[in-house]
Amino acid sequence: MEALLAFFTADFLGKATWLWLVFLIIIIALLVLDLGVLHRDQHEIEMRESLLLYSGYFTVGVMFGGWVWYELGAHSALEFYTGFLVEQSLSMDNVFVMAMILGFFGIPRRYQHRVLFWGILGVIFLRAIMIGLGTALVQEFEWILYLFGAFLLFTGVKMLFVKEESHPDLSKNPVLRFLRKHIRMTDELHGGHFFVRLPDASGKVLLYATPLFLALVLIELADLVFAVDSVPAVFAITQDPYIVYTSNIFAILGLRALYFALAALIHRFVYLKYALALVLIFIGGKIFLHGIIGKIHPLISLAVTFSLLAGGVLLSLLKTRDTAGQEESR
Repeated sequence: MEALLAFFTADFLGKATWLWLVFLIIIIALLVLDLGVLHRDQHEIEMRESLLLYSGYFTVGVMFGGWVWYELGAHSALEFYTGFLVEQSLSMDNVFVMAMILGFFGIPRRYQHRVLFWGILGVIFLRAIMIGLGTALVQEFEWILYLFGAFLLFTGVKMLFVKEESHPDLSKNPVLRFLRKHIRMTDELHGGHFFVRLPDASGKVLLYATPLFLALVLIELADLVFAVDSVPAVFAITQDPYIVYTSNIFAILGLRALYFALAALIHRFVYLKYALALVLIFIGGKIFLHGIIGKIHPLISLAVTFSLLAGGVLLSLLKTRDTAGQEESR
């Protein structure tokens, strides 16, 4: 009994083990409910269901922040909510990339949730590695936070003034070309399967990857690319690995649930890019201001971040309301 108690109270990355276990139990329960109950039968997810799913994930995330407030205090909770908001916002562009990848492979909507769901498992694992490495670097070399800040400032300024590049040609993607060269693949889908066994010309049954698997690989790689922005951004808010990781995962879970509604509306958020750029500049600037005016209170960080993002969304919706009305009238 004493050994078990010692395990639960042992320190792991700055927090008691039982705090990490509570988080993992919640995430596992959500994933089991999602795939094992709500989407046991593969079906096309409409906008209403997507919004309801997102509402559920968002509510759980907000409640978890309340629990963080109770267990770790208001300061940690405000940092969690700020990281939660920033991660969701920075991942908005990822929705467009996911839609482009799924469209390129011609994945029907009824199978898209399966790809996104299994992609979440990869995100949970990969983000853990990145955040673990980031934590070790920050603890060993505190000056690296200034490197993160400079990177965020550069990225924010670039987003403000550099025009968006044209859509990339996925057929020329080096990872996709490598996979097609080294893995046996089918040209067509086989239901919701990532792999199938099929006979070759000689009648020998071999294992083949389907386009569903290729879409999953590219979506995971896209998340790695976007994590290069989002992980330093959250580290600029807090260096607590528990807050960084939990806020990241809850935000990504909600965004994947919102994908089916957001993919159809992402074109309306024309000013969101500029709002995100200002958020990155603000977060990056905080690091350099710390040595001059001291640490900015997390409530101020949350208020500024929310105001910028809300302003970008509202201006975008007002700007595109005529376009939306024309689409509805068709």
